[in-house]
Amino acid sequence: MENKVNQSFYQSLSEEHRELQDKAKRFSEEILMPYELQCEENNGLPAEELSTINKAVLDWELNAINHSKEDGGQGLTIFEQMLVNEQLGKVTNAIWDTVFQPAYPMRDGTKQQKEEYLIPTNLGKRRDAYAITEENAGSDPKQCMTRADKIDGGFKINGEKWFVTVGDVADYLLVHAHVDGDPNKATVFFIEKDLPGVKVKRTPLYTHNFVYEHPEFIFEDVIVDDNKILGEIGEGYELTKDWFVEARLGIAARCVGAAIRATDVANTFASERKQFGTSIRDFQAIEFMLADMAMEIMAAKSMLYRVCWDLSESNNRKLNHALAAAVKLFCSEMVGRVCDKAVQILAGRGYMRENPVERLWRDVRVDRIWEGTSEIQRVIIGGQIKKRGLDIYVN
Repeated sequence: MENKVNQSFYQSLSEEHRELQDKAKRFSEEILMPYELQCEENNGLPAEELSTINKAVLDWELNAINHSKEDGGQGLTIFEQMLVNEQLGKVTNAIWDTVFQPAYPMRDGTKQQKEEYLIPTNLGKRRDAYAITEENAGSDPKQCMTRADKIDGGFKINGEKWFVTVGDVADYLLVHAHVDGDPNKATVFFIEKDLPGVKVKRTPLYTHNFVYEHPEFIFEDVIVDDNKILGEIGEGYELTKDWFVEARLGIAARCVGAAIRATDVANTFASERKQFGTSIRDFQAIEFMLADMAMEIMAAKSMLYRVCWDLSESNNRKLNHALAAAVKLFCSEMVGRVCDKAVQILAGRGYMRENPVERLWRDVRVDRIWEGTSEIQRVIIGGQIKKRGLDIYVN
């Protein structure tokens, strides 16, 4: 199934892109997938295993694919990043997140900030986590209550952040806060986790068993210098939107990869499983599900490839934000439908955690929520149609 679904896309790629895709596929299958059951059974991986993977990421030159070679990354285009993320998305338990892609807005850091944060993070020596969401602020960052009050030589930060993915292993955070409590002064700050006043409130349990956690952080009179501002005061909202664009495209690519793996497993099972004297794929109920799954993947992949190709050449922030919303919405909802059908085809086996379709089914549910819910993506798309007309989406 997977080879057939990928064949037309694969043939249209350049030799360089095929090699990159193949490398990401081999890395996912040879390095990451062997850890899936261990991660599932323990809701994470021990430090020594993470260190081994970290070294492999560097050895395979898949570190910081979203940052320039000058800053220690691989300098891949958005389209090339998508090729990698699609393959990583086939891995359950979010073990794909060990292939670190530091927050894109850090490219706008000062020389000092790049040397202190970005370059070591790109080289796997440090780890970042982006902290935006709060108890009463998720889809609308302007509702953030975390504030940064000006003091001599710096800022005093107070507030609370929820769902800080990778916050358990990150050694510093990129915190979205409002200077003097003013939403028009949204600003992103570098905050070291070991600073006085930085505390983990709790680490909730979730539906999935991911390789990393999503802790809640409290900031109580945390003092940072002026040089800990990323960009300028008031640029935080635009920087965070830049982060959202990249994150949403990554989610969309991984959703396509997850759907392909789930369909491949379901197709193989349907061919081998015998009932009433024949393979269950010969029953129209199963055959139609597989047909729908393949069709949905084809549509999502066509959309994903086209948009990522176009965005690789685009510096238009508003256009990128608009298109990324559509891709994230379509792909995240597609993978939910596909994985649900895969579970149904495998029946009782599909409900066993040892089976990848069950883990994918749980893993991908969050893709309709994080980095902007499906409803928020529709708000973005609707707003763009109102402002620009249909051409942005239909031409």
